[in-house]
Amino acid sequence: MENFSLPRIDNDTSLHDLLLKYCSFKPGDIWDDPNGKHKIACIDATDEKAVNKFLNNEKSTLAVHDPPYNFVAFDERDLEKFIEWSRKWIKNTYDFLFPDSSLYIWLGADQNNHFQPLPDFILMMKESGFNSRSFITMRNQRGYGTQKNWMSVRQELLNYVKGKPVFNINSEYTDIPKILGGYYKKVNGRITENIERGKSEFIRAGNVWVDIQQVFYRMEENVNGCYAQKPLKAIIRIIQASSNPDDVVIDFFAHSGTTLIAAEISGRNCYTCDIDHVYCEITKRRLENFRKNGKTGWQNSNPFAEEILEDVEFKNYLKDKYNINKTFEVKVSGNDAKTSKVVS
Repeated sequence: MENFSLPRIDNDTSLHDLLLKYCSFKPGDIWDDPNGKHKIACIDATDEKAVNKFLNNEKSTLAVHDPPYNFVAFDERDLEKFIEWSRKWIKNTYDFLFPDSSLYIWLGADQNNHFQPLPDFILMMKESGFNSRSFITMRNQRGYGTQKNWMSVRQELLNYVKGKPVFNINSEYTDIPKILGGYYKKVNGRITENIERGKSEFIRAGNVWVDIQQVFYRMEENVNGCYAQKPLKAIIRIIQASSNPDDVVIDFFAHSGTTLIAAEISGRNCYTCDIDHVYCEITKRRLENFRKNGKTGWQNSNPFAEEILEDVEFKNYLKDKYNINKTFEVKVSGNDAKTSKVVS
């Protein structure tokens, strides 16, 4: 199904509530992958008992978290609440990682408000038991800003570790060829330059990632309705660099299900959760869609398109609220062939 977009779910509580009836998850539910690889739970990541029940004392070598850092306008009081809230899920993460393990956290930095919550979050992490390893910047192809300031095109990714975790260096190489020489060094009595000394013809990503496309509606992996979706390529890079095949990767903020799909592609097991029924359902449907159709997302369609087809209330809401009134035909093959119309 094509051209059936869905507005941002996080910005519209009525839209969110209309989707709840299509969700198989209830608070506390845990979905076990019939293939025995993944788990999805509808729980609060700060609830120690719920996390313990979900993970069942199983440890992980890697955690990849993308917390909803834009859900408050960070005045001083809200910022304090955000940091205290973060302290709880960081503790739960620490408790369920192996002594040698890695943690990656996507976080924002509001350039109009002292770059919060990044600086206070980093200060909080000093007391977490984790050690800092790297501060990664992913450059977006599109940005926001004005003609009177530098365009904001970066996304911040914090990397922390426990002990001495695995780091698979080959996973860091990009598909960008080495083209700049000039760093000369004497090796075995002969002057060499950096290109000939390298182990690959391609450059390493380093801690500034410029080779990853920001997710937008023309990409297959796009999941309509999920704002600020992280690119699969970025999560696959993290997983392949900081874990080994069949390892468990945990993600406390499932959102669009990207970590789970990246784990499926990379041969890892993913235990992910979200406090929101809708995102748990999206994550489950995204895995099922990938296994059935080989598609990493819905491009410019959405995970609930078939249900919305038959939902007059939902279609009227999209029409009235968003002026989404374009129709297209959906053909079903076989003896029951028919043509239906749906807003898109």
